[in-house]
Amino acid sequence: MQSSGTALRVVHEPDPGLDLAAAETAAGDFLRALGVSLDSESLRGTPGRMARAYAELFTPREFDLTTFPNDEGYDELVLARDIPVRSVCEHHLLPFIGVAHVGYLPGERILGLSKLARIVEYFACRPQVQERLTKQIAGWLGDQLSPKGVGVVIEAEHTCMTLRGVQATGSSTVTSTLMGTLREDARSRQEFFSLTGVNA
Repeated sequence: MQSSGTALRVVHEPDPGLDLAAAETAAGDFLRALGVSLDSESLRGTPGRMARAYAELFTPREFDLTTFPNDEGYDELVLARDIPVRSVCEHHLLPFIGVAHVGYLPGERILGLSKLARIVEYFACRPQVQERLTKQIAGWLGDQLSPKGVGVVIEAEHTCMTLRGVQATGSSTVTSTLMGTLREDARSRQEFFSLTGVNA
């Protein structure tokens, strides 16, 4: 838990193995191996763009985890709905895109609201599976904030399922993680799911 007036600086340490030049070469080899000619003016720069795009997808922005004393003793649910989620399926390296609903029951401290979105981005910017992403967000909030309860729901469309394979266009995947009171108390759990718009 943070001490009063202190913010935790959350930094994604750059991967010492990050080599954009090597990634560009590999992307070119990959495309040519799939029969894509890179001779045209519009495709010549594609390997470099691919390398930079994936580097961006895998690098979250730094942020300060700002918390404040819960001076008013607020003990009701704090919920941020429809936080944009974009990540990359670790099995096919294809995007999955959707929204996260993140809530908590405050303890001694409350969180700057924009930081809920920052935390979602922090864990989404890496090859992921939705189940792990959901648990990581909830677990990290529980560790850093010591709230009475945490709830996270993610609804996302996985292009590895909609654009290839079964081609289940329009399908979405919903995952949830509940901790503390939101897991143990039926009324609190129902309130959380009702406010997120998810049928429990």
